Amino acid sequence: MVDPVAEELLRLRMSIDNMDAALVHLLAERFKITQQVGELKAAHGLPPADPVREAQQIERLRALAVEARLDPEFAEKFLNFVVAEVVRHHEAARRQNTSRDSQAYVSHQSPANEQASRP
Repeated sequence: MVDPVAEELLRLRMSIDNMDAALVHLLAERFKITQQVGELKAAHGLPPADPVREAQQIERLRALAVEARLDPEFAEKFLNFVVAEVVRHHEAARRQNTSRDSQAYVSHQSPANEQASRP
């Protein structure tokens, strides 16, 4: 005989597992796009963080949360967590870009050859 409570619990947990997998895949896709944003910002000397954009996103996400009957405070905390990670990635992209720029010019002559090639 099958326990109906255990069966329902298993069904619900399987749904949660599926949703968790979808969330991970969506976050991965989001971070692929934000990686491109970070590289674009780094290449053009833009700051890693954009407080105006972040405030707009928080407002938008809070409204979506209300529509979806999700606690807007939770939605804001979640977005703040994600944004902090994105900014961290953008800062790393900027450091990497700065490092590349500082190594852009490399003389192919040794100091001795440099002296010999001067008129």
